Amino acid sequence: MAARQPSRRVIPIAAAKPAGHNRTQKKRIAFQIGFFTLFILGPVLDLFRYDLVAGHAWLLGMEWRLGLDDFVAGRISALEAGSNVMFRLFVPIFVGGAAFLWVSWKWGRLYCGWLCPHFSVVETINKLMQRASGKPSVWVREPLPPWKADGTPWRPDARWWAVVVPAAVFFAFLWSVVFLSYLLPPAEVYGNLFGGEFTRNQTIFLSAATVVLTMEFLFARHLFCRYACAVGLFQSLAWMSNRDAMVVGFQRKRAVDCASCLPDRQSACDAVCPLRLTPRNIKRLMFTCTQCAQCVEACEQSQRDNPRGPLLAWVSSEAARQNEAGFRSGKER
Repeated sequence: MAARQPSRRVIPIAAAKPAGHNRTQKKRIAFQIGFFTLFILGPVLDLFRYDLVAGHAWLLGMEWRLGLDDFVAGRISALEAGSNVMFRLFVPIFVGGAAFLWVSWKWGRLYCGWLCPHFSVVETINKLMQRASGKPSVWVREPLPPWKADGTPWRPDARWWAVVVPAAVFFAFLWSVVFLSYLLPPAEVYGNLFGGEFTRNQTIFLSAATVVLTMEFLFARHLFCRYACAVGLFQSLAWMSNRDAMVVGFQRKRAVDCASCLPDRQSACDAVCPLRLTPRNIKRLMFTCTQCAQCVEACEQSQRDNPRGPLLAWVSSEAARQNEAGFRSGKER
């Protein structure tokens, strides 16, 4: 009988490229573009808007009325009018709000990171400003590391300022026009736009809104998301109440690997966060995390040659609980 051959030991040299590498960001950008398009075309297609001229809302191409006109005209009783308001206004709001908060409770601020038109602008201006100054915001004290997550060097170019400011003004004016189309007939708004014949009130609204939004896009983008957005706040509160919710997990036992992530002991995940958070931090200091996964992808890129793989990954349920156990908070930026 032949002697049994000993099994060969396989020593990994380099980790395989993660299966989801880059796919998450491509998918997220596709969702953002789709929702931004829906944000612009929603009033045009009567998917959702309130018409101040007609005095009623539009929903999915149909008129959405509360039925109070019939009550004023004496055709229905007060009980019927109250029932109309309840089932046509409050019930849809409560059901939609509950579904929205349930998604937030389970997965966090997915709307912010994957759909929100404002966050899309935040990321776009961040990247343009980083190209121009080396910093994603005028409030960031130190420039970001001059290396991409994969180790490729890069340097800022002041000529990009010629793109930053016009981009902020463009998005501000676009938002102003879209907001106006949610309140007035879109045919009138866009007809006046292309004809260059806005009414006095429309001109005042567009001018004021464009100025305010331009200032916000240039100076307070991520600050608005972190401290002033009510939609984001309620998502964060729901998310924080669920200890099993999806969160960016960090293998803290391998924290030494972060020291070699980028030259000069800098971390790729810290550099890419649009809201200037520290992704390796405890959940309560990641209160405004939008689950954009840019830190996860940056870790995948920086650790692509590490046989043990990346240190950051989405975790949930018991893994999310264990991720928070024993964490030490770091300094928030």
